[in-house]
Amino acid sequence: MAKSVNKVEPTRPVVSYEDHEGNLRAFSPLTPKTNNTRAAVEVPPAKVMPVIVIAGIMGSNLRAHVNSAEGRNTHLNSGEAAWRPPNGIDAGLNEAKKWRGRSPAVRQEILDGNTLEVDPSGPIPRGATTDGVVWDEKIASERGWGEIHLASYGLLLVTLQQNLNRTYRSLYGNPMLEGNWISLNLEDRAKWGTQKEGFGAPLTDEELKKFAQFHYPVYAFGYNWLKSNLDSAQSLQNRIENIIAYWKNKKRECNGVLLVTHSMGGLVARACAQNIPGLIAGIVHGVMPALGAPACYRRLACGTESSSPSNSIIENKGAEKFAEIAGVTVAETTPILSTAAGPLELLPNHLYPKPWLFAESNNEKNKPNFFNLTVDDPYNLYLDFKSWYRLVDLSFADPANKYKGNVDKVIASAVNQAKKFHMEVVKDYYHPQTFVFYGNDETKRSFGTFRWKLTTTQSNLAESVLKAAKLKVHLVGGGRRIETCTGVLVEVKPSVQDVSGDGTVPFQSGVGPQGKVKQIFATKNYSHQESYSNSDMLSLTRHLIVKLMQEV
Repeated sequence: MAKSVNKVEPTRPVVSYEDHEGNLRAFSPLTPKTNNTRAAVEVPPAKVMPVIVIAGIMGSNLRAHVNSAEGRNTHLNSGEAAWRPPNGIDAGLNEAKKWRGRSPAVRQEILDGNTLEVDPSGPIPRGATTDGVVWDEKIASERGWGEIHLASYGLLLVTLQQNLNRTYRSLYGNPMLEGNWISLNLEDRAKWGTQKEGFGAPLTDEELKKFAQFHYPVYAFGYNWLKSNLDSAQSLQNRIENIIAYWKNKKRECNGVLLVTHSMGGLVARACAQNIPGLIAGIVHGVMPALGAPACYRRLACGTESSSPSNSIIENKGAEKFAEIAGVTVAETTPILSTAAGPLELLPNHLYPKPWLFAESNNEKNKPNFFNLTVDDPYNLYLDFKSWYRLVDLSFADPANKYKGNVDKVIASAVNQAKKFHMEVVKDYYHPQTFVFYGNDETKRSFGTFRWKLTTTQSNLAESVLKAAKLKVHLVGGGRRIETCTGVLVEVKPSVQDVSGDGTVPFQSGVGPQGKVKQIFATKNYSHQESYSNSDMLSLTRHLIVKLMQEV
C-alpha cells in the first residue's frame, strides 16, 4: 500500500492589520479555482507587550487647552497649536521666521505651561511599507503617534512597528527567521559600544522564539514638558494602566509594557517606574541627561547657543534656526524656562560632577586661570538672583507682567520643585530591567562645564574680587559686562562646548547610570535630537528589547 504524502500547499502572504477592536483583519481578492495558491494570514500571539516611545523635552506637540476652564491661554485660541516642532527644512525656516517675530512677552503668553496640553493631532508616518507591513493611520493616531515630533521619532515608531511583530515567517510550512533579524545579528558591535559577548552577543534562536511569543503594539507618549516631570510621570502611569486595561478587555494577556525613552523622557520614565515597577517589563533609555546638563544653564543665562566648534557650516545654520525658535537672547529664554519646572529639572543636579561652573581669565603669560563659581548645593545657585553669574535675571522673567511683581516667588517654587524631583523622586533610581545608551563622541562637543571667559587679560584680578563683581548689562551674544568693587569694568562671554557627548548631553551625564543598570553603551556618530534616526541606534534598540524580553 502506497504511503500518503502530506502535500504542502503554496501560499501567498496577505497584508493584515488590527481594527479598532483589536481584531485582526485581512483582505484577499477572489481567484479562479485553478489557482491553488492559498492566502496566508499571520495571526499575532495572544500575549501582548505594548511598547511605548517617550519623547524628550520639546519633542511633544502642545496646544492651548481645548477646555478653557482648565486654564485659558491669553494669546491662543482654544485648541490652537502652541508648540509644533517643524518637520523638514522648509517647515523649519517658516517656524524660525514665525518665532523670530514674537516678542518675549508673546513667547511667555504662548508657552504658559498651565494653559497648555498635549496636542495629539501632529503628523504621523504613512501606513504602507514595502515589505507588506501595514498599520491603520487612525489606530496609530489613537496610540499617540501624533503627540510627538515626527522628524525625531517617526523612524523609530515605524522601525518598531515593522520589525517587532515580524520575527519568523512560514516557508513551506516551516518557521524561517526574517532577514531583518539575521542582519541584526551581523551588525558591527563596535558601533553599539560593545562586543559580541554578554548583552551584546548575537540573539540566539531560543531568545528570538521567546520574543516571538508576544505581540508588540507600538504607542507614543507626549507630555507637557513645561510642567514638572513628576506630573508627566503620573500621566504616563495613567497611560500605561489604560493601555493594559484595554488589552485585557480584549481578552488578551497583557501584564506590562516596555518603555523606549529619549532624553528627558528618561526622567519621566524613571519617576513613573518607581510607582509601578511591576507593570514595566523593561526600559531602554537613549541619550538621557541622567545628571542634568550645563547646556540648560547656558540657555537660561545667555540664550540658546547657535553654533558649536564641532559643527559643520550646515549644522551651524540649523543651530541658528533652532535658536531663533527656542530664543536667541536671554530676554527670550528667561520668561519661558525660569518659571517652568520641567526645563529646570534638566539643570545639573546634586549628583553632577563638580565643579562645572567657572570664570576664566588669562594671566600675563597667556595661561588660563579658572575661578570656581560652583557651590555645594546647586539649587542655591539657581535661587541666587544677585550674583553677576546668576542663572536668572529677574528683569527678564515676566515681560507680560503675569505675576504682578511676584515672579521671584514663582521661580523659587519651580526651582524647589526641581530640587524635590532630583533629590526625593528620581534620586539615583533605575528600574532593574534597564539598558542605557548615550553619546560619547568627540565630534559632537557638548557643555560638560560652562565658563564665563574674560575677554581681556586681568592678571591681578583676585578670585574674591571677581566673585563680588556686579552685573552692569547683558551683551549681544549672551555676554555680560560686570564691574568690580574697584570700579574696573570687565566683559565676559560664554564659553563654547568643551567635552565629548552628543552635542547636548555631555558624556559625564550620559554615563551617570553606570553600575545601576544592566549595561550602558557609549556610542557615537549622531546628534542628540537625531539619535533615533541613526540606523545603528535603531538596531541596538531592537536588540535590547529582545534581551529585556528574556526576563518576562
